[in-house]
Amino acid sequence: MMVTERQYGGHSAEARRLARHERLIEAAIRVYGEVGYRNATVKAVCEAAELTERYFYESFESSEALLIAAFRTVSHRLIDCLDRVRAEHGGGADERCHAVLRTYFQALKDDPVGARLFVLEISRVGPAVDEAGAALLREFGELLSRTLVPNASARLKRGELVRAGVTGAVLEITKVWIRGGYAKSVDAVATDALKICRVLAE
Repeated sequence: MMVTERQYGGHSAEARRLARHERLIEAAIRVYGEVGYRNATVKAVCEAAELTERYFYESFESSEALLIAAFRTVSHRLIDCLDRVRAEHGGGADERCHAVLRTYFQALKDDPVGARLFVLEISRVGPAVDEAGAALLREFGELLSRTLVPNASARLKRGELVRAGVTGAVLEITKVWIRGGYAKSVDAVATDALKICRVLAE
């Protein structure tokens, strides 16, 4: 005999579980961005999500797993935004890349909590977190390559090391800029980053 899943408030158990999962991720983004991953506790994240700690372990096996989920959420939101700018921009390669970089730096400045998680809190936590960061850098590098050279697909593999160097340099510029309190204008820092990114078009 089929057992019908019990509904509460019109939502299934699975829908409620997914909602709690998303609440924990959004809470982690805020908490890690405000106090830092290493200073945060499971209790603090759960309080921010207005959930008890038992629900944390329903969704995540460790704090590191939640950090990865929070980082990927912030990263993909930003990458999706940058890709839309790339796809919709009608100018030349330099103008298009500057627009993408300007959007990148403006987004980080507008959301310092997310910026801290995206750029600073991901460093030197553990192998799984390192891999999540490396995957994001590869994705970012491929986006920058497509921005400068729209038909770059055939070049992506052979330019892998150069792309890694370029994205690493852009990330270092970002770290220095953030730690310096965003003192340099968004346009100026985007122009500086563009000088490095032009290597991808060679």
